[in-house]
Amino acid sequence: MLFVLRDKLVPFLIFFHSVLCGCTKQDARGGFDRIRKDYTVQQMGRLRKDEVVESSGLAVASPAGDLWTHGDGGNTTWLYLVTPQGDLIRTHPVRGAYNVDWEDLAQDRQRGTLYIGDFGNNTNKRRDLRIYQLSGPQFSQLDTIQFRYPDQREFPPKKPFRNFDCEAFFFHNDSLYLFTKNRGKGNWVKEYHLPAKPGNHVARLADSIQVNTWVTSADISPDGRTVALLGYGHVYLIKRQPGAKLFDGDKSCFPMPSSGQAEALVFVNQNDFVVSNEKGKLFKVALKPDVAQR
Repeated sequence: MLFVLRDKLVPFLIFFHSVLCGCTKQDARGGFDRIRKDYTVQQMGRLRKDEVVESSGLAVASPAGDLWTHGDGGNTTWLYLVTPQGDLIRTHPVRGAYNVDWEDLAQDRQRGTLYIGDFGNNTNKRRDLRIYQLSGPQFSQLDTIQFRYPDQREFPPKKPFRNFDCEAFFFHNDSLYLFTKNRGKGNWVKEYHLPAKPGNHVARLADSIQVNTWVTSADISPDGRTVALLGYGHVYLIKRQPGAKLFDGDKSCFPMPSSGQAEALVFVNQNDFVVSNEKGKLFKVALKPDVAQR
């Protein structure tokens, strides 16, 4: 079959990526079918499994490019400080916290506050969803943000309606933006907002859109203009529009077929970001220099 369609292979691959990136035809808001070709991907390092167990979240730790990361559910309640190449610098125990299912990191870059999303909810029946807030010198102050979803009535709901798992969030303007990992039907990703302060809150359902993969991490560029959602084999980019819903912004997609099961993403500047996968590989995704200078 490949021999017969050899002269059509490139168009076919473009179509294939478009299908994986795009939303369903019923989505009148437009999809992520604009394929970006202005990014490069390069593996820059690897975390050692005997030092860091499954990188599930990433945050920028220093101007030199050092990163914070952590393990997935059931692992340690430690943060790991690593170099861009994946070498372990030190560990930081988060005393007083529990790792039921840590899934992502978010950060207030101005205040230096870090947020740990303990909201993994594979079976959709958790009632103890929370986000740990770390602040103060050496993250010495630990506070807890407890929350629930306003539209969840059953724990768990029937299988087609299980869209209350979450592995992705970011901080922006004193709020936390959460994105669901839909385990039900319809491929809908829901966006919720929470105040970034300790207490017991009800999340606000802000928007939703259909994509063709699970969303496993999210971040926003330091200037607040671009949102990146990480999926298996793809990064979805959204340009924010003032006064508009997030998913009404200009959308595009960048295929990452070599990244494997990617789990974490963080912007390191306005355009470039780092991605880690379940095997501990670290990838630098960079906008081509001639494009970034425009």
